[in-house]
Amino acid sequence: MEGTKGRKAAEAAMDQMISFSVGSEQYGVDIRKVREVILPGEITPLPRAPDFVKGMINLRGDVIPVIDLRDKLGRAGAGRPGEDRIIVVEISEKLIGMIVDAVSHVLRVAPGQLEPTPPWLGGLTGEYITGVVRQTSGLIVVLNVDTILTSGEKLALENMAH
Repeated sequence: MEGTKGRKAAEAAMDQMISFSVGSEQYGVDIRKVREVILPGEITPLPRAPDFVKGMINLRGDVIPVIDLRDKLGRAGAGRPGEDRIIVVEISEKLIGMIVDAVSHVLRVAPGQLEPTPPWLGGLTGEYITGVVRQTSGLIVVLNVDTILTSGEKLALENMAH
């Protein structure tokens, strides 16, 4: 009985993240930032938008910008047909859609399992990354969605939405 209580307490202390792929790499994002995961629908292009901004979608009456993480992270290549997803996240109290190649699953991350970002990590700037989690399948890079867009990019997206 005591072992069950201890295990449940440890599980309750864990954070969770959604893992997904962009190109051949695995990423994760804190589940508390994720509002939902949806299938890509019709995306309305925006004139003069940066290359990584694919346009806007109407999500149950909310018009939200959609960015392609492949372009934003410099991970060129097309996704696998039918597996692309849009992860809707909250950034600075605004909803943003992020196109990813595939969503894997929800992972529990025990305290201390999130490690600092190694200096050799593929040229991604440290400001985008919270850290890494080692799994038997390899490293999962945990993105900081609050810093994935610069303040100028956030402002530009907000202005485009109006």
